[in-house]
Amino acid sequence: MQTPVVSVVIPAYNAAWCVGQAIDSALAQSFVDREIIVVDDGSTDDTPRVLAGYGSRIRIVSKPNGGLSSARNAGVAAAQGEFVAFLDADDRWLPAKLARQVALMREEPRLAFCSTAARVQAPGGKVLNEWRCGACSDGSVLEAIFAANAFVAGSGSAVLTRRQALEEAGGFDQSLRSLEDIDLWMRLAARGGYRCIDEPLAVILKRPESMSRNLDVMRKAAIRVLRKNRSLLPPERQGAFWRSAFASMLCDYAKWEVREGRRVSAAAHLLRAFAIAPHARGRLALGLLAALARGQRL
Repeated sequence: MQTPVVSVVIPAYNAAWCVGQAIDSALAQSFVDREIIVVDDGSTDDTPRVLAGYGSRIRIVSKPNGGLSSARNAGVAAAQGEFVAFLDADDRWLPAKLARQVALMREEPRLAFCSTAARVQAPGGKVLNEWRCGACSDGSVLEAIFAANAFVAGSGSAVLTRRQALEEAGGFDQSLRSLEDIDLWMRLAARGGYRCIDEPLAVILKRPESMSRNLDVMRKAAIRVLRKNRSLLPPERQGAFWRSAFASMLCDYAKWEVREGRRVSAAAHLLRAFAIAPHARGRLALGLLAALARGQRL
């Protein structure tokens, strides 16, 4: 059997309600030299039956439940393609996505990974916003990701990477409970270039969920990701720049805490941000504290 150019990895856990749409969008790609690997991460619903209905059009990897990173890594381990593209089970692609990305990666061998802009939709199909490509003023993609964790447009369902770069970077960190994709993009950016196709070729489903339920997990993961990858930055950027990025992250989470009614916790994190980077982010932190004291919505 000829080795495919692209391996599509779709992790699925209790995804019978949505995984068919993701698979169908991968099968509908105009770029046909690809394999589709669906990792059933210990589903207890009808996911196995849905997957079986696709027959030989997909490859199924079944494993005990281990979480998103574990499932993605299992898919990568089974991948044979030169490139690996990730697609979450509740998201989908437009038909030209893979063709555009493969062409870009062929044109620019220095690139370790690329992504596309994405359209964010509610379950009913209403378009909530578009996740556009970010601008990198100084050319350092790694620094841009530190400064804005959402810099890589589309994230987990829009990225295509060289398999070799992915293996060298070490795959997804299975010990992280959140932001595992941001962590990997940092490590990839330290090894090669990144480009974004500023056209919404991925569709991301945003389901209603309680931010307060996940906020602490996300913040702890963000703190750990920024700390563990600090050494990837040039030595001269591991000081003031890193502290500024860390303080910005704390300010972002503080704003979300205010929106969830957690004003005391938000104030504590804003004070911590000011202490870490009083010059670079002090005005921002103090301005948010003042707004918080006035009872304004952040």
